[in-house]
Amino acid sequence: MSDRDLIRAFKDYLESERSYSPHTVLNYINDVGEFLDYLKTNDLGSLAGINASYPRYYLSYIHNKGYASRSISRKLSSLRSFYRYLAKAGIADINHFGALSSPRVEKKLPAYFYPEEIDELFNSIDVASDIGKRNYAILELLYGTGVRVSELCSLMISDIDFYNNTILVTGKGNKERYLPIYDSIKSALLDYLEFARPSLLARSVNAEEKRLLLNHRGGPLTPRGVRVIINNICMNAAVNQKASPHMFRHTFATHLLNNGADLRSVQELLGHVNLSSTQVYTHVSKENLRREFLKRHPRNRKD
Repeated sequence: MSDRDLIRAFKDYLESERSYSPHTVLNYINDVGEFLDYLKTNDLGSLAGINASYPRYYLSYIHNKGYASRSISRKLSSLRSFYRYLAKAGIADINHFGALSSPRVEKKLPAYFYPEEIDELFNSIDVASDIGKRNYAILELLYGTGVRVSELCSLMISDIDFYNNTILVTGKGNKERYLPIYDSIKSALLDYLEFARPSLLARSVNAEEKRLLLNHRGGPLTPRGVRVIINNICMNAAVNQKASPHMFRHTFATHLLNNGADLRSVQELLGHVNLSSTQVYTHVSKENLRREFLKRHPRNRKD
């Protein structure tokens, strides 16, 4: 197989067997493509023919190009996965990238909204309009369930169970989980479904569209569309103009932990496979505690 055939086969594997999102697959393929360009530029042969020294050469190369530690770590992770796939398929004898350590990446605390900012965002939406009803429902779902933006856009009307007050969410790797919804989420969804969605659907060429959330043309709302909506809401509310849909996921987890929720429960709600992915939010809670301590302690207060 040629190098390009190997990359195409790896792409098919990521999409069909690993069920990775298009964005994740694109990053993996780009990273492998960059390594192939490096091999060609330096006359180092094919992807399947590398030896144990090549990963170290490549690490030095991308480090000298000025990539941040986080980017270097991601590129090495992509190449580990690629060569693990080649070894499993019997195309390469060994995963030479498997023994290469990634640079230490400084963990950044995830950004999140304060409760009063959340109130400002909700209050800024004009719920008298069809678009406003939809946007209000989006905000309720993002903040009230912690779903990823891709999960939000994949929701079907049939995924909402108003009788049991739950929604069925399909996450990474096509793993499904049921999430509870409280009364204000339910109210916003019913308002949107009864009074706004029919008007939006009337603009669509597909009268049978079953996706829950529609754009202004009546088609399925995309993650990019949600990002634009969130940015506009934040600008109108004068709250963190660079906010993203994922900030609501961070906020969901942080507010639950700040109010005494169990870490394992938050892990299940977020759909994290590993508890370590959820533990970052305990650091956010500690930071919140430190901030409150410094603000409230009499000996630290300034006149």
